[in-house]
Order: sequence, then C-alpha cells, then structure tokens
Amino acid sequence: MTSNGVISEENFLQNGEVDIENDEVNGNIGEDEMVSSIDSPSKEIRIVRKAKRFHRQNSGEGQPGNGVLPNIKQNNNKSVILGLKNSRKSRDGLGRGLAKKGGAGGKGTWGAPGDELFEDGSCRDAKDPNYDSDSQDEYVVDSVEPEMTQEEFMKVVEPVLLEYFEHGDTFEVEQTLRDHVGVKEKRAKVLELAVNLALDRKATQREMTSVLISDLYGKFLLQKDISLGFDDMLNNLADLTIDAPDAPQIMGQFIARAVADDCLAPKFISSYKGKVECPHKQSALDKAELLLSRKHGIVRLDNIWGTGGGIRPVKFLIKQMVLLLKELLSSGDIPEATRCLQDLEVPHFHHELVYEATVMILEDSTERAAHRMCDLLKSLAQSVIITPEQMAQGFRRVFDSMPDICLDVPNAYSLLERFVTMCHREKVVSSDVFQELPLRGRKRFVSEGDGGRIKPQVLS
Repeated sequence: MTSNGVISEENFLQNGEVDIENDEVNGNIGEDEMVSSIDSPSKEIRIVRKAKRFHRQNSGEGQPGNGVLPNIKQNNNKSVILGLKNSRKSRDGLGRGLAKKGGAGGKGTWGAPGDELFEDGSCRDAKDPNYDSDSQDEYVVDSVEPEMTQEEFMKVVEPVLLEYFEHGDTFEVEQTLRDHVGVKEKRAKVLELAVNLALDRKATQREMTSVLISDLYGKFLLQKDISLGFDDMLNNLADLTIDAPDAPQIMGQFIARAVADDCLAPKFISSYKGKVECPHKQSALDKAELLLSRKHGIVRLDNIWGTGGGIRPVKFLIKQMVLLLKELLSSGDIPEATRCLQDLEVPHFHHELVYEATVMILEDSTERAAHRMCDLLKSLAQSVIITPEQMAQGFRRVFDSMPDICLDVPNAYSLLERFVTMCHREKVVSSDVFQELPLRGRKRFVSEGDGGRIKPQVLS
C-alpha cells in the first residue's frame, strides 16, 4: 500500500481482494464503486490477505463466476480487474453448475437418489467391505430361449405344414421344426395347427396329417403334447363347427386314429365321461369311441380316411376317368367333369384321361364327340389342370397304339389326323407333338388301269 492510501497494482493482483470501510470486496463489487473507492484518499483501505472464492449464481454472459475473465478498465492510469484470474470453475461458459451424473458418479459417492430401493442386500464384489463369502451362492448359467409369439409361430410353422401336403416327407418336417428356436415350447400347437389345416382339405391331406402325427411321436411330439393338443381342439370345437359343420365327426376320427397308432392313450376318451357339456365335444368323443369299439376296429382305422390319390388301384382310376368322359359326351358339362377329375387327386396320371378321350373319339367317329372332347382338353390345358407334359404324353401313347386301334377302327388314322389338327388349332397340342402325328399311306389292291376289275387267275 502506498502512503497516499492507494493500493498498488502489484498488491491488488497478488491478493485479489480489498476491504473498503470494513466492507470486503470479493470481485462482485460494481465497477463504479471500485473506482470511486480507490480514488478517494479519505477512506481507509486495508489488504485482505486471504482470498475468498466466489460462487457462481448463474451462467449469464458478463456475470462474475461464469469462467470468463472480466474486462480491464483504465482509470487514472490504473488497472482495475473485476474478476479473479485463477478461477477453478469452467471457462467455456457451458453447464448449469449441477453435479455430474445426478450425483451417481465419481469416487466416494452414494449413488443416484432412489438406488437404495433396488438393493437386494447381497454383495458379489469381493473388494466390497460388506462382502461375505459364506453367504454367496455359486453362479448358475442357464440357456434361455426367447418365447415365440402367436404371430411368429404361425409365420414359421404354417408354411412348413402346407409344404408337407405337397411332398409328404415327415423327416423334413421334423428337421425344420427342430431348427426353429421357440417351436419346442409350443409342440401342442403344432398338432393343433396341423389338424386345423386338414379340416379344410380332402381325405388325402387328413391321411397325411395322421401319418405326420404318428411319425413325429417319440421324436418331436410327446404323449402329453398330443393329449394337450386334442384337448385344446375339443374345447374350441364349437367355434370350428361354424366354418366346418362336420368338424366333430372328423375330430373323432383323428382321435380314434391317434389311439390306433399308439400315440394317444385310450383313457383319454374315458376321462371325459360325465364331464362334457358341449354337444359338439360329446359328438366327437362318441364318434371316436364308436370307431374303437367295433370288431377289428384298430385294424380298420388304418384306412379310416379311405384310399385316395395314387394309393388306389390303376384299374379303378381308369374306370372313373372313362365314366366322367362318357358323362361329358352325354351332358356336355365341362365344370362337372373338371371337378370329378380333381377329386381323383392323381395329377401324375392325367395323361390317361387324354389317352382315353382320344380313343373314345376314334371309336365314336362323330363330329359332335370330337368338338366336346376338344373343348374339355382346351379348358383343362388353359387352367393348367393338365400340364403340357401330361398332354403330350397322352397323345404320344395314342400314336404308339395306332396299329392295334386300326384293327377295331379301320379309318383310325384319318380320324386321328382330323382330331389332332383340331386340337393343334385350339393350341391344345404343341407343334412338336403335331409333327409326330403318324400318317398311313394308301394301299393299292388292284392296278389303277384295271378299272377296278379283279384279274382272272391263269391256270397253267
């Protein structure tokens, strides 16, 4: 301090604070007050040895304590500093001055408020003072499979079952179901979905469903899964009957077939006696009990769905095709003939229909029959019920059999040429097959110059 009572600049920079008339100035004093205090020689000024830290109240620009050094004003050739140089606060002007991580971070902190509510009283950190090795159990790691929702289940399993109705490979179905995570927890739903899909289909798909249940039993399906699946379907039978009126009878057949295949215990049916209130459920159980109580019922249940598709004899299929062709010639009902053909469920044997239709035209030898048969083959070809390969195979069989057909129908070659030309014009027969049409040359029994007279035999 100088003799005239003015604080030197060095002392002010070293201490950073002054006390004017017992009032301490810590950097928050206004600029005008500081200048007037310093310029007034009549006031006593003392040096405060200990510098006090200020606390930031807000983060506004230009306020002391926000980390930004104030400007230096020149007054009477003296420098006045309005802030502190060595502030420990942030100098970037950001932040609100709150604790980091809500008070949950840093060494020696107690954690965020409310963390004590989730404490279970156990400590697994060996370095923690509260750690007790005697009270700790061993860690057990289990594999957890995510639970599959109903939408995900339908998206995964339904295409597999629909594809099975096309190829009939039960082993592929088993491997596919095993590969999908979450399906094992819904094994009963797999049986329920398979039977539901078979309800809307024909006897062939129902037979395939029964075979699938039998093949999956012991490998993928357990007896409790089959029981649970049929139990759920019986409880929902009233809703199924709305879309499929014959659902109770079909359900009874499925239950009886499962018992015959040793996939379901016979006590499953008897356990419902006296406990059923739904008439549809009772009808299904009565049907299953009736089928099992018949003489040799277990053996007969092997063919409970009948013999359909390629299982039936070839002679039976040929007879059915001939009958539907004769009915077509008499009625001309192409949609009915198409339905009867599809009911046979033998797409690999459709070439027989083409063969029988062509032979019938050659034997009938009428334009009416030829036009009706051509219209039928055209309809079946356009709807791809009969594939081009099956169509070509049927006509080639006729071409190969022409020598035998000519024994019964002498003009068979001319009739065949006329019918195949008609089919080629309607795009039923391809050009390649049309080029293979056999042509028989005309035979001369007498010389054209004889006028048709038979030459007399010359006796030697």
